[in-house]
Amino acid sequence: MQRAKDNQFLNLNTKTMKLYLLTQKVNNDYDTFDSCIVAAETEQDAKTIHPDGDEMNTPNNWQQELFYSNWVTDVKDIQVKEIGTATADTKRGLILASFNAG
Repeated sequence: MQRAKDNQFLNLNTKTMKLYLLTQKVNNDYDTFDSCIVAAETEQDAKTIHPDGDEMNTPNNWQQELFYSNWVTDVKDIQVKEIGTATADTKRGLILASFNAG
């Protein structure tokens, strides 16, 4: 641990989050998400963050998405592009989402 100038402690062992743009082109109806920006450690981790902020890290989460899909129903349909590095205090998760309301 190292003391920061503003009297906060910095944990030098924490991983820096990257920013990813997630897009999809298979579900483009109204009331759907077409893209989002997330903070995650890896590209694979980014794909588990739903644009509504939920976690999509279990098969059961993907099954529920089949009933009312406002995103993709298969992780293979998500395109990922690394767009930057998050600030040190950014937590893993959703930053911004694009929702096409009908």
